[in-house]
Parts: sequence; structure tokens; C-alpha cells
Amino acid sequence: MKNSQMDIVIRGGTAVTAAGTMVADIGIRDGKIAAIAPKLEAMGAQDIDATDHLVLPGGVDTHCHIEQISGAGLMNADTFETATRSAAFGGTTTVVSFAAQHPGQRIREVVEDYAVLARKGALIDHAFHMIVADTGDGNLTDDIPAMIAQGHRSIKIFTTYDKVRQDDKSILDLLDVAKSDGALVCFHAENDGLIRNMTEKLLAAGHTAPKHHATSHPREAEVEAIDRVCRFAAFADTQIMIFHVSTREGVEIIRNARARGVQVQAETCPHYLFMTVDILEREHPARFMCSPPQRTVDDQEALWDAIADGTIQCVTSDHAPYRMDDSGKFANGRGAPFNKIANGMPGLETRLPLMFNAMVSCGRGGVDAFVQLTSKTPAEIFGLRNKGQIAEGFDADITVWDPNATYKYGANDLKDNVGYNPYEGTTVKGLPTAVLSRGRLLVQNRRLTELSGGGRWQCMH
Repeated sequence: MKNSQMDIVIRGGTAVTAAGTMVADIGIRDGKIAAIAPKLEAMGAQDIDATDHLVLPGGVDTHCHIEQISGAGLMNADTFETATRSAAFGGTTTVVSFAAQHPGQRIREVVEDYAVLARKGALIDHAFHMIVADTGDGNLTDDIPAMIAQGHRSIKIFTTYDKVRQDDKSILDLLDVAKSDGALVCFHAENDGLIRNMTEKLLAAGHTAPKHHATSHPREAEVEAIDRVCRFAAFADTQIMIFHVSTREGVEIIRNARARGVQVQAETCPHYLFMTVDILEREHPARFMCSPPQRTVDDQEALWDAIADGTIQCVTSDHAPYRMDDSGKFANGRGAPFNKIANGMPGLETRLPLMFNAMVSCGRGGVDAFVQLTSKTPAEIFGLRNKGQIAEGFDADITVWDPNATYKYGANDLKDNVGYNPYEGTTVKGLPTAVLSRGRLLVQNRRLTELSGGGRWQCMH
């Protein structure tokens, strides 16, 4: 390596690499990791001193809603520019967001429309899940297989919500297509009838405040739907992913299904690990509304146990940003009942620091498990080659973490376009100080060095 010129050399950090954890120099050339060694003699056009720091793969967040129109017709707060800027500042270098079909639309056109938006603004690399709301008009037979063949190998199905939910027959049809064409089917798994039943009862009794949102999404709705789609996956012999698991019972269903040989994987999100349902009793509770809702301390313990034993493989943000005004949460008015308030919270920027603080700083798993959960495994599950690991030949998506830096989140200190931070008042220990995407230095010394563009679409293999 003596005469090799590198674009960047990261020197002296403790690196979590595919070959193990070691103090190493990492050489980057042409956007790739070109060399890893205890001491590189190669010169870099730029050196980054990582002494006393951790050098980790960039985060891979496989559940984000970006520049997306909801089923209710509401555009969320973030463009690809603002969302990926926020993601990069938080240490995430690859996102998988949604190409959201609405009834009457062709999937191939929907995917291209979202791809145009991402090409215009995305700062980091990205891929898409196809939200399927309409299997007719050639979507099931032509468009979805064609999109899978092009590398969009993830389908999302809702089992609730008026305009997007699929009935059991359509779910089975989509599972058959996924199996034959090689795709992964992801589920928002809640029972629609139970939610409707509870919502009608609450509204009839005059219980319209945001805090009643949690009661309208009973845990039984998640439990029934997870069990049903696991049985469908077994029947169709198809691989599935359960998004945002929130309950102990849901975890147990997935654990038992996996033991029976069902091809089911699962994720949860920081708001289920670090928030409980009583957060909806706080001031301005609409900012914390999400679906499924937050649960109990007991559910949190079950989720951490599931992370530890591999029942849950990923922690994602489920970034679903709506501003606290009439463009977002209160599009139906400040006095709107809970079922007319947009669901979702920002999370792209806070996901990794929250998880680092819990797993590394507080010792709930350690740095290797942190990397597996937030980078390596999500990249592998969704077929994102060259992502999620520090290894020669992989993309130079790298974060340098200061394990001793602390930060207390403020009311509105994120780099997105949402206007509030749901983790206001939370202190984290451990922050990314430098973030590289394919060798481009996006964040240095906690400052953004690029603001838009440069991200590339990633094929799912």
C-alpha cells in the first residue's frame, strides 16, 4: 500500500469490520473501501483522525416515509432533500422508503414518480418498497412482476386503513407473486375490524381526544393480524417481514412461527423501545401519535428480549413526519377527533443515537449487536449489496462515532422539516462526528458539509 493514493484515509479508530473489531486505518478510493489494515502507509488526499473513536458502517434504515402522500391524501412534511439530510446527520447512509400506490394507479408509474423525486433531492442512497393498494388493471399480473425484475424486491401490504388495506384473497395473491418472482412481502399488521369497532365506540362515548388513539388500536388488533399473516406465509411458503412489532404477544407469535419453520422476520422502532402509552397524556399529545401506538414497560422488555434472541432482526425509524399545523397533524382542524389526526413521528435522525446510547453506552447489547441490528442485517434482508458492513470492496458508507459525546435533544433541533423533536429532553451519549456516503464526506465535526443531491438508487438483489 506504500505507493497507493487514497481519496480519504480514516486513521486510528476502533473499527467494526466484517472481519472483526480492531484498531485500523481504512482507505477509501472511488467511493469504495479499498484497504483495511492496522496501519496504512498509503497517503490520503484527506485524512480523518478517528483516534479514541468508533468507526462503524453507516446506518441502513429500511422503513421511512419520505415525500409520500398518505391514504388520506396528506403529503408528509419531508422532501427527499430534508429527510436524507436529517438521516445523514444522525449517521444513516441508506434509506428504504415507500412508493405508495393509491387505488386506480399503476405501480410502474408510481415507482417512477418517486424515483424522480429521489433523484432530485436525496443526499444518501435509497431504495423503495412498493405499497400495493390496487392489484387490478394489470398491477398484479404485469406491473408488480416487472418492478420486482427491475430490483424493487419489496412489497408492503396494509391489513387496515380504508384506501390501502388488502383482503385475505389479495394478500395470498401477492404472496404467490412474491414467491414466484423473488420478493419480500412486508406487513403493517393490525386487524381492521377491531380498530373500527373500538373507534366507533370511543367516538360515540365522546372520547375524541388524542389520548384515546391508543385505545382505538387495541393490542388484540396487532396480535390477530400478526398470527394471520404468519399462517398465510406458511400456507404460501413465502418469506415475510412484520413491520413495527409493539406487543409481547406479537413477539411470541413470531418466535413460535419461526420455530415452526415459517419464513418470518420482524422489526420494531425506537418509539416502542423508549416510549410508553402514557406519553399521550403529555402536553400536545398529537406529536406522539403513531400506529400501532406505544404500549407498556412489559412490552418494551419483551421487545428487548426479542432483539437479544434474534426474533426481531432490525430496529427502524418508521419516519412518518407531519408538522404540528394545518399542513400536517391538524389538517382537519385543531379540534379534530383522534381518528382525524395524522399518525406518525420523525425518527430518521434520532434512531441511531438512541440505539447507540442504549446498546453501547448503557451496555444493552454492545457495539457489535448495534451494528448488526441497525446496519448489517437490514442490508442483508433487503438485498442491499455493498451496504451495512466495513469490508474491502463495499461502498464507503462509514460513520465515525465519538462514544463520549453527549447531547440533550431540544424542542426543534432536527435537520428535517417537521418542526419538533419527539425526544425533547432525552440525553444521549455517543454521537456520529463524521459521516461518509460512498466516500463523500457529508457530516464533519457535527456539521453538514453537503445539503442535497448525490444519492443513488440501490437495486435489491
